Amino acid sequence: MLDDAEISRILVINAHPDDVDFGAAGTVARWTDAGIEVVYCLVTDGDAGGSDPTVSPAELAALRRSEQKEAARQVGVHDVRFLGYPDGRVEATLGLRRDLARVIRQIRPDRVVCPSPERNYIRPGISHPDHRAVGSAALDAVYPDARNPFAFPELLSDEGLEAWTVREVWIAGTATPTHYVDVTKTFPRKIAALRAHVSQISGRDGLEDFLRERLARAASQGGLPEGSLAEVFQVLDTG
Repeated sequence: MLDDAEISRILVINAHPDDVDFGAAGTVARWTDAGIEVVYCLVTDGDAGGSDPTVSPAELAALRRSEQKEAARQVGVHDVRFLGYPDGRVEATLGLRRDLARVIRQIRPDRVVCPSPERNYIRPGISHPDHRAVGSAALDAVYPDARNPFAFPELLSDEGLEAWTVREVWIAGTATPTHYVDVTKTFPRKIAALRAHVSQISGRDGLEDFLRERLARAASQGGLPEGSLAEVFQVLDTG
């Protein structure tokens, strides 16, 4: 696994606003504190993530984009990009692979963070179809698409985007973690990022206690000192 000192830029790919904050915001805060540039790419605007019938999908999308930008600011991220795919209808198509390969070639990250493409039978809620589709497309965009100059040649011929090899992928929401990140010190900023998603967490009493318990259990499983909190990932060498 690459040392963070070897990393200058990280791209975090997720399906919906708030996904990164539930899964990896504490880790992201550690990275930005270390001077690493982190960019978010959200495949959807979360326009189907509401329960108020008086709020239109377009209004909800605008609100959730604003919430995600504020959440990103809480952990030191200032570049947030949205691809505008329809929430709840994402598929791992060639078009999505091309769009993600484009972003990878634009950002040229050393490390990519993405959702798991596999169904999690322990925590079914984390396996939203959009999450799995985005995870699958992101892994395909990392290998082979972004690095292969003959994949989507229009990215080079029309947009001047040279091929780029991502050295490492961190999969969030995996049932088979291989790496545990101590986020004890950055946990308050993770909570601040989540609280920015007012449209999603309003009325969710006990969220902080629930997350603290879950991250404490992960830290224990990872062998971290008692009292620690951890976010977990499966790390792939893709260099």
